[in-house]
Amino acid sequence: MVEIDLLGEVHARVGGHNVELGPARQRCVLAALAVDVNKTVSVTQLTERVWGDEPPARARASLHSYLSRLRQAGIELATRPTGYALVADESSVDLMRFRKLRRENKLGDAIALWRGEPLTGIAGEWAQLTRDRLNEERDAAELDLIDARLQLGRGPELLAAITAHATDKPLDERVAAQHMRALAQAGRISEALDQFHALRTRLRTELGTEPGPELKQLHEKLLLCNQEAPTAIPRQLPSAPAQFVGRQEDLAELDHAVRTGVAAIAGAGGMGKTWLALHWAHRNLHRFPDGQLFVDLRGFSPDETPMDPDVAIRGFLHALGLDASRIPPDPHASAALFRSLVARKRLLVVIDNAVDAAQVTPMLPGGDTCKVLVTSRNRLPGSIRPVGLDVLADRDSSTLLATRIGATRLNAEPLAVARLIDLCGGLPLALSIVGARVLTEPDLSLAAIARQLEELGLGALDADPSVSVPVVLSWSYRALTDRQKKMFALLGIAPGEDIDLNAAASLGNMSTKDTQEALRSLEQASLISISSGFRARMHDLVRAYAADRAKHVDSEEALRRLVDHHVHTAHANDRVIDPLRPLIALSPANVDVTPAADKAGALAWFDAERGTRRAVQQTAAAHGWNDSVVTLARVSHAYHQLRGHLDDELTMWQAAIDAAEDPMDRIVAHRIMGTSLGQVHRYDEAQAHLDSAVTLAEQAGEPLQLADAHGSLAWLWASRSEYQRAFEHAQAALPHYLETGNQMLIAMAHNNIGHCAAEIGETSLGREHATRALDLLHELGDRRGEAIAVDTLGRVEHQVGNHAEAVVLYEHAIELYRAENDDYTTAKVLISLGNSHLALEQHDQAARLWQEALRMLEQQGREDEAERVRKQLAEIHVTPGS
Repeated sequence: MVEIDLLGEVHARVGGHNVELGPARQRCVLAALAVDVNKTVSVTQLTERVWGDEPPARARASLHSYLSRLRQAGIELATRPTGYALVADESSVDLMRFRKLRRENKLGDAIALWRGEPLTGIAGEWAQLTRDRLNEERDAAELDLIDARLQLGRGPELLAAITAHATDKPLDERVAAQHMRALAQAGRISEALDQFHALRTRLRTELGTEPGPELKQLHEKLLLCNQEAPTAIPRQLPSAPAQFVGRQEDLAELDHAVRTGVAAIAGAGGMGKTWLALHWAHRNLHRFPDGQLFVDLRGFSPDETPMDPDVAIRGFLHALGLDASRIPPDPHASAALFRSLVARKRLLVVIDNAVDAAQVTPMLPGGDTCKVLVTSRNRLPGSIRPVGLDVLADRDSSTLLATRIGATRLNAEPLAVARLIDLCGGLPLALSIVGARVLTEPDLSLAAIARQLEELGLGALDADPSVSVPVVLSWSYRALTDRQKKMFALLGIAPGEDIDLNAAASLGNMSTKDTQEALRSLEQASLISISSGFRARMHDLVRAYAADRAKHVDSEEALRRLVDHHVHTAHANDRVIDPLRPLIALSPANVDVTPAADKAGALAWFDAERGTRRAVQQTAAAHGWNDSVVTLARVSHAYHQLRGHLDDELTMWQAAIDAAEDPMDRIVAHRIMGTSLGQVHRYDEAQAHLDSAVTLAEQAGEPLQLADAHGSLAWLWASRSEYQRAFEHAQAALPHYLETGNQMLIAMAHNNIGHCAAEIGETSLGREHATRALDLLHELGDRRGEAIAVDTLGRVEHQVGNHAEAVVLYEHAIELYRAENDDYTTAKVLISLGNSHLALEQHDQAARLWQEALRMLEQQGREDEAERVRKQLAEIHVTPGS
């Protein structure tokens, strides 16, 4: 019996004995026939396979000689009319056995047949082309085998091999999918998502393409696995308009349009689009028990660029209860996550002031249970059902005026009322301003007011708001006092959507009492609206007019005061939130600052000013006030971390990096940017920023900055489970912290070394440093720091097998964490405590602790960790929740 091997060095055996195959071309003849065993290979084909397109003159004679020698060696070769064939059982050729096993899905056995590079020992073009094709078959079989093993959940043990495949084939989508699945099965879903983003970037850059549908589906599935289950029911709608009148036909049309899923109210500025949308939304709240989302895209704001859809989507995800670290950085991915999360919810999404369909489309939810209401000055094409909004009918205009001036005065001068309605063109904004002005002129007849408007040029204007509203505003503006005019003009240039009383006082350089009076007067004139918390807001048409009036005041000095107000107030409230943070040196305040009385009040101030603070930072950057740009990022850092607003953190620290002039500022900016990027799993970018921080700190020779940079790198590597590298940076940080003399920082540096040492098996060293940290933190009275150090000691004792001692330490850590209201870390330590009880074979205690941890994790939306606890409970045969 003959046996022929092609999947490695070409080799043959006859009757179990090796056959000498002679020179390379004789081996090539055998291989050329064996790949088509029992099939005729023509003389021409055989010659080309052995010698190529230009065989020598004696090629045919040489071929006969090679065939004869192979026959003499015991290999059966049949002569056919057109050529030759190798006659043998197909199973005698390893290539054929490989293909048969692959068809039978015996992939492990199939791959085991390979002994190296196929057709080894044979040269030539045919051999190389065949070798490449056979390698592709082998690669495909290996990928099939990996897929089969991944289906069995064996990703963790395959991860090293798959990672090597992915490195070798960075553009192969199938390999990328396997890499993502293996990472996910190893509990590293965030890294799997990072791999998708990396591949997508490569495909776009190198091939100009996007990932295929299968990879995108896997990506969306992993996004859902990675997200924290939303626990919040968003209630973002602003209050319903108090003086809404008429629009019954528009409301009926809106009822019908919303049934299709997405409706858009289109109309000119000042037409009442937002009022109609909010009135309809509040009237239909019962239809949306899963909540309401609202965003103003600022598509027509005179002093701001329209909001990027990704920013709005991230805001929606925050409102749904997701932590920023679980929101993917890629806009397409975050949009996909949003669609997936709300696909089966009965949710209303109100999108105000959209520029065009391109701004809206990424924000549209999936499924058919959510409804979307859009307002825009433009008609939005596509699948969005339009509801065109026109001016108010005369009757509705009269009703709106009556709500402002009273029916008695309205009925007293019907002809003048008709003229005012004509002059205002049925525009609700113009009618509201006129009605407010009438109230301030009780002795002036409506006819006289109409004549004033006509004298200003408000004639038959065909309801063009670009003409009629400025004329009405100019008429109303003339009636303001000088103080009111100044405040009105400055509000037009104030950054952000709204402004609070104290900030407005700084802007206008007035007392809060005078500012409050001025704002109330502007509200009575319908030039601004004042919401809860005494926050003033302007319609964008009014803002544009007011900004034009700001040309006549010292606007730059006013903006400087406003920026200073935010810098100093944020700094004061930051000290309330985290009084142990190092002091930040500020220039003397030229504005009054009143910090909050407690942490809750400080957080509430930051919450209210969240969007405005970014706009204020942009204003500071535009004016070159670079110190303020950096300081605003620094004093917002603790708030961003507590609230999980990592998108704001990244935006503000990028601005700080761009603005930083002082070397220390640049170090801090790169360091915090790096840690923030690490929190959202953008590890390569994080590494680059932290490396820059170390380099700059080394150049500056400043010990605290160098220590913090190494400490941040230790954290980054630990978050990637690279504890050896984390340990090296933790050790490098300590000498620099010692130079600073700051005992709290020194204590935490010892704890970091202890934690990393324990993770790499250096338990004695870990115990030594964690104990030192605990002693220092106890002396300092830092109870949360103590909890961290005790937690580390518990980890050390558990690893060395002192489980009873670990139980005692973990219980003490939990007691300390609970005293600090740190539910997040408490849940983690409860799991560790359960592990120690399990090691002591105390299954009931372990189950009880894991049940408690599971409830906390579910309440906090930490689904990945919750699922791991459920598996732990299942392994000891306990049903979660029992």
